[in-house]
Amino acid sequence: MPRLNPVSQAAIDRLRQYTPPATNYDLAPLSRRAAVLVLLYADREGALRVVLTMRAKTLSSYAGQAALPGGRADSLAESPFQTARREAYEEIGLPQEDSSLPRPFRVEHLCELPANLARTELVVRPCVALLHSYDEATAENADPEVSLIPRLDAKEVAAVFTAPFQDFLRVKGDTDPQWYRGSWTEWHESRWRMHQFFVPVRSEDVVKPKGENEEQQHLLSQLEKQEEGSAAARYRVWGMTARMMVDVARVAYAQEPEFEHNSHFGDEAMISRLLKMGRLSAVRKRGDQLTKEDMKLAAKLS
Repeated sequence: MPRLNPVSQAAIDRLRQYTPPATNYDLAPLSRRAAVLVLLYADREGALRVVLTMRAKTLSSYAGQAALPGGRADSLAESPFQTARREAYEEIGLPQEDSSLPRPFRVEHLCELPANLARTELVVRPCVALLHSYDEATAENADPEVSLIPRLDAKEVAAVFTAPFQDFLRVKGDTDPQWYRGSWTEWHESRWRMHQFFVPVRSEDVVKPKGENEEQQHLLSQLEKQEEGSAAARYRVWGMTARMMVDVARVAYAQEPEFEHNSHFGDEAMISRLLKMGRLSAVRKRGDQLTKEDMKLAAKLS
């Protein structure tokens, strides 16, 4: 199993050195805090890949969509990274402690990026981590795609899959015209770039639930229909997840994407305005969703 190639090693070094600006995450009430895990690892060529999920169709939010492992915070004392690791365990079975991982795997917390604002009024902190598969002290080596990824348990999602990390900066028009589509829309009272990436996956490389329950069945059957008769089905990564992937890749590779994009990272300014107007209250009601009117009021605040 190759270690990180030079490009990947430089990307990981940049992520380790990245210091995000002050965040509003700690000012948000517990009911509004969430975190996701951007888990990177080296493939057989030493290039970086990222672990993603397909959310079960019956989940209360973002059902049937590709996502990063993650969810809401349990307590104010829980750090975003702790939230992301706990949720990754609950969703995909990734152990929370390195001691529970098979040797030589361990997870290194690299950095956190500015918080993003979900339509469901959650303040979402991306936590970036590296899955090490080589032990410098013992020279033990393993292939995550053989020894770990296939053994994950899709507990609360319909599937676990991976995607090439650096490709979230690329259009790939000549080599893969189906990879990227993008368009501008109105969100946060400003122009917001909507990214859509169509990740090719082979059925044998997708981790599906070991004990399928009713909540996972519907989307799982849809995914399997999509895969029938195709050498490589495609899972769509879009919305906030796609934007976070683009931002993390921009930091990692010190490059701007080949497509148009929003220049700022995250939504800290808008989150600050919404907190000032009391929109992100501690009492979270089922079906909470930001409207254009909320955004207009918040945009007027300095």
